[in-house]
Amino acid sequence: MADLPTHTIVFEILTRLPAKHVGRSKSVCKQWYALLSTQNFVKIHCSRSVVSSNQRVLLIDDLTCSVHPIISNNNDYGPSSTVTFPFHHQNNDVSIPSHLNGLLCVCLNHTYELLLWNPTTTAFKRLSTPDSHGFYINNLDAIGLYVDADDDYKVLHIKRRSGVLGVYVYSREVDSWRNIPFITRQEYLSPHFNWSAGTFCGGTLYFTVCECWIGGTNVVICFDVNSEQFKEISFPPVPSNGMVQGVLVNVKNVLHMFASTGMFEMTIDLWTLQGDYWIKVLSCPPIPPISLSLWCDITHYVTNGNWFVMTKLGKLFTIEMDMKPFECFYPVSWFRGFKGAVFVQTIVSPSI
Repeated sequence: MADLPTHTIVFEILTRLPAKHVGRSKSVCKQWYALLSTQNFVKIHCSRSVVSSNQRVLLIDDLTCSVHPIISNNNDYGPSSTVTFPFHHQNNDVSIPSHLNGLLCVCLNHTYELLLWNPTTTAFKRLSTPDSHGFYINNLDAIGLYVDADDDYKVLHIKRRSGVLGVYVYSREVDSWRNIPFITRQEYLSPHFNWSAGTFCGGTLYFTVCECWIGGTNVVICFDVNSEQFKEISFPPVPSNGMVQGVLVNVKNVLHMFASTGMFEMTIDLWTLQGDYWIKVLSCPPIPPISLSLWCDITHYVTNGNWFVMTKLGKLFTIEMDMKPFECFYPVSWFRGFKGAVFVQTIVSPSI
Protein backbone atom coordinates (compact mmCIF):
# COMPACT_ATOMS: atom_id res chain seq x y z
CA MET A 1 0.00 0.00 0.00
CA ALA A 2 2.85 2.38 0.87
CA ASP A 3 4.26 2.05 -2.66
CA LEU A 4 0.99 3.02 -4.36
CA PRO A 5 0.52 6.60 -5.55
CA THR A 6 -1.83 8.65 -3.37
CA HIS A 7 -4.15 9.26 -6.34
CA THR A 8 -4.55 5.50 -6.87
CA ILE A 9 -5.25 4.89 -3.17
CA VAL A 10 -7.84 7.65 -3.00
CA PHE A 11 -9.69 7.28 -6.30
CA GLU A 12 -9.34 3.54 -6.97
CA ILE A 13 -9.53 2.12 -3.44
CA LEU A 14 -11.15 4.61 -1.08
CA THR A 15 -13.99 5.37 -3.51
CA ARG A 16 -15.09 1.76 -3.01
CA LEU A 17 -15.31 1.98 0.78
CA PRO A 18 -18.66 2.20 2.61
CA ALA A 19 -19.67 5.80 3.30
CA LYS A 20 -18.98 5.67 7.04
CA HIS A 21 -15.44 4.33 6.45
CA VAL A 22 -14.72 7.30 4.17
CA GLY A 23 -15.45 9.62 7.06
CA ARG A 24 -12.90 7.81 9.22
CA SER A 25 -10.31 7.88 6.41
CA LYS A 26 -10.43 11.68 6.35
CA SER A 27 -8.61 11.73 9.68
CA VAL A 28 -5.52 9.93 8.30
CA CYS A 29 -3.79 13.13 7.13
CA LYS A 30 -4.52 16.59 5.75
CA GLN A 31 -3.88 15.47 2.15
CA TRP A 32 -6.44 12.67 2.41
CA TYR A 33 -8.92 14.99 4.07
CA ALA A 34 -8.61 17.45 1.19
CA LEU A 35 -8.85 14.81 -1.54
CA LEU A 36 -11.78 12.98 0.08
CA SER A 37 -13.66 16.26 0.36
CA THR A 38 -13.50 17.13 -3.36
CA GLN A 39 -16.65 16.98 -5.46
CA ASN A 40 -14.87 14.65 -7.90
CA PHE A 41 -14.24 12.10 -5.13
CA VAL A 42 -17.84 12.40 -3.88
CA LYS A 43 -19.18 11.86 -7.41
CA ILE A 44 -17.08 8.75 -8.05
CA HIS A 45 -17.85 7.33 -4.60
CA CYS A 46 -21.58 7.91 -5.12
CA SER A 47 -21.55 6.15 -8.50
CA ARG A 48 -19.90 3.10 -6.89
CA SER A 49 -22.25 3.13 -3.89
CA VAL A 50 -25.46 2.54 -5.84
CA VAL A 51 -25.50 -1.21 -5.19
CA SER A 52 -27.94 -3.38 -3.28
CA SER A 53 -25.53 -3.97 -0.38
CA ASN A 54 -25.61 -0.22 0.37
CA GLN A 55 -29.41 0.03 0.33
CA ARG A 56 -31.04 0.91 3.62
CA VAL A 57 -34.62 1.23 4.80
CA LEU A 58 -35.36 4.22 7.02
CA LEU A 59 -38.51 3.94 9.14
CA ILE A 60 -40.07 6.75 11.14
CA ASP A 61 -42.67 6.37 13.87
CA ASP A 62 -43.93 8.73 16.57
CA LEU A 63 -40.89 8.44 18.81
CA THR A 64 -37.97 6.94 16.90
CA CYS A 65 -36.23 6.74 13.55
CA SER A 66 -34.45 3.52 12.62
CA VAL A 67 -32.30 2.35 9.71
CA HIS A 68 -32.28 -1.27 8.52
CA PRO A 69 -30.03 -3.07 6.01
CA ILE A 70 -31.88 -5.00 3.30
CA ILE A 71 -31.25 -8.73 3.12
CA SER A 72 -31.69 -9.21 -0.61
CA ASN A 73 -31.81 -13.01 -0.68
CA ASN A 74 -35.11 -13.08 1.25
CA ASN A 75 -36.41 -9.52 0.68
CA ASP A 76 -36.36 -8.80 4.39
CA TYR A 77 -34.39 -6.33 6.48
CA GLY A 78 -31.80 -6.86 9.14
CA PRO A 79 -31.28 -5.53 12.67
CA SER A 80 -31.94 -1.83 13.03
CA SER A 81 -29.81 1.02 14.27
CA THR A 82 -31.45 4.04 15.85
CA VAL A 83 -30.97 7.40 14.15
CA THR A 84 -31.30 10.70 15.99
CA PHE A 85 -32.68 13.55 13.93
CA PRO A 86 -30.08 16.36 13.92
CA PHE A 87 -32.83 18.98 13.56
CA HIS A 88 -35.66 19.99 15.85
CA HIS A 89 -38.93 18.21 15.22
CA GLN A 90 -42.14 17.16 16.91
CA ASN A 91 -43.59 13.67 17.30
CA ASN A 92 -45.08 12.25 14.12
CA ASP A 93 -43.83 15.33 12.32
CA VAL A 94 -41.26 14.19 9.72
CA SER A 95 -42.18 13.06 6.21
CA ILE A 96 -39.93 12.35 3.21
CA PRO A 97 -41.50 13.40 -0.11
CA SER A 98 -38.39 12.70 -2.21
CA HIS A 99 -34.86 11.28 -2.11
CA LEU A 100 -31.87 10.77 -4.42
CA ASN A 101 -28.32 9.41 -4.02
CA GLY A 102 -28.48 9.23 -0.25
CA LEU A 103 -30.01 12.70 0.19
CA LEU A 104 -33.52 12.85 1.67
CA CYS A 105 -35.82 15.80 1.11
CA VAL A 106 -37.57 16.13 4.47
CA CYS A 107 -40.69 18.09 5.37
CA LEU A 108 -41.41 19.17 8.95
CA ASN A 109 -45.19 18.95 8.94
CA HIS A 110 -45.88 21.41 11.76
CA THR A 111 -43.97 24.24 10.05
CA TYR A 112 -44.07 22.97 6.40
CA GLU A 113 -40.30 23.57 6.18
CA LEU A 114 -38.18 21.61 3.70
CA LEU A 115 -34.72 20.27 4.51
CA LEU A 116 -32.07 18.20 2.76
CA TRP A 117 -30.67 15.51 5.04
CA ASN A 118 -28.07 12.78 4.63
CA PRO A 119 -28.88 10.22 7.38
CA THR A 120 -25.52 8.47 6.85
CA THR A 121 -23.36 11.53 7.57
CA THR A 122 -26.11 13.26 9.65
CA ALA A 123 -25.52 16.54 7.77
CA PHE A 124 -28.60 18.61 6.90
CA LYS A 125 -29.54 21.90 5.27
CA ARG A 126 -32.69 23.98 5.75
CA LEU A 127 -34.24 25.12 2.46
CA SER A 128 -36.90 27.49 3.81
CA THR A 129 -36.31 31.24 3.43
CA PRO A 130 -37.92 34.40 4.85
CA ASP A 131 -39.51 35.13 1.46
CA SER A 132 -41.66 31.96 1.70
CA HIS A 133 -39.58 29.62 -0.44
CA GLY A 134 -39.02 26.06 0.73
CA PHE A 135 -42.39 25.45 2.40
CA TYR A 136 -44.21 22.29 1.33
CA ILE A 137 -47.91 21.40 1.72
CA ASN A 138 -48.78 17.74 1.31
CA ASN A 139 -51.50 16.88 -1.26
CA LEU A 140 -51.02 20.26 -2.98
CA ASP A 141 -47.32 20.46 -3.80
CA ALA A 142 -44.91 18.18 -5.67
CA ILE A 143 -41.18 17.76 -5.08
CA GLY A 144 -38.40 16.24 -7.17
CA LEU A 145 -34.67 15.91 -6.48
CA TYR A 146 -32.24 15.77 -9.39
CA VAL A 147 -28.65 16.36 -10.55
CA ASP A 148 -27.98 18.53 -13.59
CA ALA A 149 -25.17 18.29 -16.17
CA ASP A 150 -22.91 20.39 -13.91
CA ASP A 151 -23.36 17.93 -11.00
CA ASP A 152 -25.39 20.48 -9.06
CA TYR A 153 -27.99 18.88 -6.82
CA LYS A 154 -31.30 20.69 -7.17
CA VAL A 155 -34.86 20.57 -5.85
CA LEU A 156 -37.84 21.25 -8.12
CA HIS A 157 -40.80 22.50 -6.08
CA ILE A 158 -44.21 22.74 -7.77
CA LYS A 159 -46.57 24.77 -5.59
CA ARG A 160 -50.35 24.98 -5.95
CA ARG A 161 -51.91 27.75 -3.93
CA SER A 162 -55.54 28.79 -4.46
CA GLY A 163 -55.49 27.99 -8.18
CA VAL A 164 -52.09 29.62 -8.77
CA LEU A 165 -49.12 27.52 -9.84
CA GLY A 166 -45.58 28.47 -8.92
CA VAL A 167 -42.53 26.47 -9.95
CA TYR A 168 -39.23 27.00 -8.16
CA VAL A 169 -35.76 25.48 -8.33
CA TYR A 170 -33.35 25.31 -5.42
CA SER A 171 -29.64 25.02 -6.29
CA ARG A 172 -27.26 23.49 -3.77
CA GLU A 173 -24.37 25.22 -5.56
CA VAL A 174 -25.67 28.78 -5.10
CA ASP A 175 -27.89 28.05 -2.06
CA SER A 176 -30.92 29.92 -3.35
CA TRP A 177 -34.35 29.53 -4.97
CA ARG A 178 -35.50 30.98 -8.27
CA ASN A 179 -38.74 30.91 -10.21
CA ILE A 180 -38.98 29.22 -13.61
CA PRO A 181 -41.86 29.42 -16.12
CA PHE A 182 -44.30 26.54 -16.45
CA ILE A 183 -47.27 26.78 -18.80
CA THR A 184 -49.74 23.96 -18.37
CA ARG A 185 -53.44 23.33 -18.51
CA GLN A 186 -55.37 25.30 -15.94
CA GLU A 187 -57.27 22.24 -14.75
CA TYR A 188 -54.06 20.60 -13.47
CA LEU A 189 -53.93 23.31 -10.82
CA SER A 190 -57.17 22.03 -9.31
CA PRO A 191 -57.00 19.94 -6.09
CA HIS A 192 -58.98 17.31 -8.04
CA PHE A 193 -55.64 16.36 -9.62
CA ASN A 194 -53.04 14.48 -7.63
CA TRP A 195 -49.36 15.13 -8.45
CA SER A 196 -46.82 12.46 -7.61
CA ALA A 197 -43.30 13.10 -6.36
CA GLY A 198 -40.77 13.47 -9.16
CA THR A 199 -38.85 10.43 -10.43
CA PHE A 200 -35.42 11.30 -11.83
CA CYS A 201 -34.35 9.22 -14.82
CA GLY A 202 -32.05 9.95 -17.75
CA GLY A 203 -31.79 13.71 -17.21
CA THR A 204 -35.55 14.17 -16.78
CA LEU A 205 -37.90 14.46 -13.81
CA TYR A 206 -41.23 12.72 -14.35
CA PHE A 207 -44.48 13.40 -12.48
CA THR A 208 -47.79 11.59 -12.80
CA VAL A 209 -50.83 13.88 -12.72
CA CYS A 210 -54.03 11.93 -12.10
CA GLU A 211 -57.61 13.11 -11.74
CA CYS A 212 -59.20 11.83 -8.57
CA TRP A 213 -62.26 10.08 -9.99
CA ILE A 214 -63.25 7.28 -12.34
CA GLY A 215 -62.58 8.01 -16.00
CA GLY A 216 -60.61 11.16 -15.21
CA THR A 217 -57.62 12.57 -17.05
CA ASN A 218 -54.19 11.03 -16.40
CA VAL A 219 -50.95 12.41 -17.87
CA VAL A 220 -47.20 12.45 -17.25
CA ILE A 221 -45.40 15.78 -16.93
CA CYS A 222 -41.71 15.72 -17.94
CA PHE A 223 -39.10 18.25 -16.82
CA ASP A 224 -35.78 18.31 -18.70
CA VAL A 225 -33.37 19.23 -15.92
CA ASN A 226 -30.79 20.86 -18.22
CA SER A 227 -33.01 22.93 -20.54
CA GLU A 228 -35.58 23.45 -17.72
CA GLN A 229 -38.38 22.87 -20.21
CA PHE A 230 -41.61 21.03 -19.46
CA LYS A 231 -43.66 18.82 -21.72
CA GLU A 232 -46.64 16.52 -21.37
CA ILE A 233 -46.81 12.91 -22.54
CA SER A 234 -49.69 10.49 -22.44
CA PHE A 235 -50.37 7.83 -19.85
CA PRO A 236 -50.11 4.18 -20.90
CA PRO A 237 -53.33 3.04 -22.63
CA VAL A 238 -54.93 1.49 -19.55
CA PRO A 239 -58.70 0.90 -19.11
CA SER A 240 -60.65 3.83 -17.67
CA ASN A 241 -63.39 1.78 -16.03
CA GLY A 242 -62.04 2.30 -12.52
CA MET A 243 -59.60 4.27 -10.44
CA VAL A 244 -56.21 4.63 -12.16
CA GLN A 245 -52.87 5.00 -10.43
CA GLY A 246 -49.46 5.17 -12.06
CA VAL A 247 -46.30 4.68 -10.02
CA LEU A 248 -43.00 5.59 -11.70
CA VAL A 249 -39.78 3.69 -11.01
CA ASN A 250 -36.26 4.21 -12.35
CA VAL A 251 -34.81 0.80 -13.22
CA LYS A 252 -31.16 1.07 -14.30
CA ASN A 253 -31.83 4.49 -15.84
CA VAL A 254 -34.91 3.32 -17.77
CA LEU A 255 -38.29 4.67 -16.70
CA HIS A 256 -40.97 2.14 -15.80
CA MET A 257 -44.54 2.57 -14.63
CA PHE A 258 -46.75 0.25 -12.65
CA ALA A 259 -50.26 1.22 -13.79
CA SER A 260 -53.05 -0.09 -11.56
CA THR A 261 -56.72 0.09 -12.56
CA GLY A 262 -59.98 -1.18 -11.17
CA MET A 263 -62.62 -0.77 -8.52
CA PHE A 264 -63.79 -4.07 -7.06
CA GLU A 265 -61.03 -5.97 -8.78
CA MET A 266 -57.65 -4.45 -9.60
CA THR A 267 -55.13 -5.22 -12.32
CA ILE A 268 -51.50 -4.09 -12.49
CA ASP A 269 -49.47 -3.76 -15.69
CA LEU A 270 -45.79 -2.89 -15.97
CA TRP A 271 -44.85 -0.45 -18.76
CA THR A 272 -41.53 0.99 -19.92
CA LEU A 273 -41.03 4.36 -21.63
CA GLN A 274 -39.37 4.33 -25.06
CA GLY A 275 -39.11 7.85 -26.41
CA ASP A 276 -42.51 9.36 -25.62
CA TYR A 277 -44.41 6.08 -25.88
CA TRP A 278 -45.18 3.34 -23.38
CA ILE A 279 -44.49 -0.33 -24.13
CA LYS A 280 -46.18 -2.99 -21.99
CA VAL A 281 -43.67 -5.31 -20.35
CA LEU A 282 -45.76 -7.52 -18.08
CA SER A 283 -49.35 -8.01 -16.94
CA CYS A 284 -50.59 -9.67 -13.80
CA PRO A 285 -54.03 -11.27 -13.36
CA PRO A 286 -56.80 -9.39 -11.53
CA ILE A 287 -56.07 -8.99 -7.83
CA PRO A 288 -58.93 -9.40 -5.35
CA PRO A 289 -59.54 -6.33 -3.19
CA ILE A 290 -58.91 -8.33 -0.02
CA SER A 291 -55.17 -8.36 -0.76
CA LEU A 292 -54.38 -5.01 -2.36
CA SER A 293 -57.67 -3.13 -2.83
CA LEU A 294 -57.18 0.13 -4.75
CA TRP A 295 -54.49 1.43 -2.48
CA CYS A 296 -51.10 0.13 -3.48
CA ASP A 297 -47.75 1.69 -4.13
CA ILE A 298 -44.52 0.39 -5.62
CA THR A 299 -41.77 1.10 -3.15
CA HIS A 300 -38.58 0.30 -5.06
CA TYR A 301 -36.79 -2.03 -7.42
CA VAL A 302 -34.53 -4.71 -5.95
CA THR A 303 -31.48 -5.72 -7.94
CA ASN A 304 -32.34 -9.43 -7.81
CA GLY A 305 -35.33 -8.71 -10.07
CA ASN A 306 -38.17 -8.36 -7.56
CA TRP A 307 -40.56 -5.50 -6.90
CA PHE A 308 -42.13 -4.50 -3.61
CA VAL A 309 -45.81 -3.48 -3.48
CA MET A 310 -47.30 -1.73 -0.46
CA THR A 311 -50.92 -1.21 0.52
CA LYS A 312 -51.90 2.01 2.23
CA LEU A 313 -52.69 -0.10 5.30
CA GLY A 314 -49.05 -1.12 5.49
CA LYS A 315 -49.30 -4.68 4.16
CA LEU A 316 -46.45 -5.63 1.84
CA PHE A 317 -46.12 -7.96 -1.11
CA THR A 318 -43.28 -8.97 -3.39
CA ILE A 319 -43.78 -9.56 -7.10
CA GLU A 320 -41.32 -12.08 -8.50
CA MET A 321 -40.47 -10.69 -11.92
CA ASP A 322 -39.25 -13.97 -13.39
CA MET A 323 -42.69 -15.57 -12.98
CA LYS A 324 -44.63 -15.38 -16.23
CA PRO A 325 -47.48 -14.93 -15.71
CA PHE A 326 -47.62 -13.88 -12.08
CA GLU A 327 -49.13 -16.48 -9.86
CA CYS A 328 -49.21 -14.72 -6.52
CA PHE A 329 -47.89 -11.95 -4.35
CA TYR A 330 -45.57 -12.75 -1.48
CA PRO A 331 -45.73 -10.82 1.81
CA VAL A 332 -42.64 -9.03 3.12
CA SER A 333 -42.15 -7.56 6.54
CA TRP A 334 -41.19 -3.91 6.10
CA PHE A 335 -43.05 -0.87 4.90
CA ARG A 336 -42.13 2.43 3.33
CA GLY A 337 -44.19 5.50 2.58
CA PHE A 338 -44.14 9.15 3.52
CA LYS A 339 -42.93 7.90 6.91
CA GLY A 340 -39.79 6.35 5.53
CA ALA A 341 -37.54 5.85 2.55
CA VAL A 342 -35.34 3.35 0.78
CA PHE A 343 -32.00 5.06 0.24
CA VAL A 344 -28.37 4.34 -0.59
CA GLN A 345 -25.64 5.20 1.89
CA THR A 346 -23.42 7.91 0.37
CA ILE A 347 -21.30 10.87 1.45
CA VAL A 348 -23.22 13.35 -0.74
CA SER A 349 -23.58 16.56 1.24
CA PRO A 350 -26.76 18.64 1.45
CA SER A 351 -24.64 21.80 1.18
CA ILE A 352 -21.41 22.93 -0.48
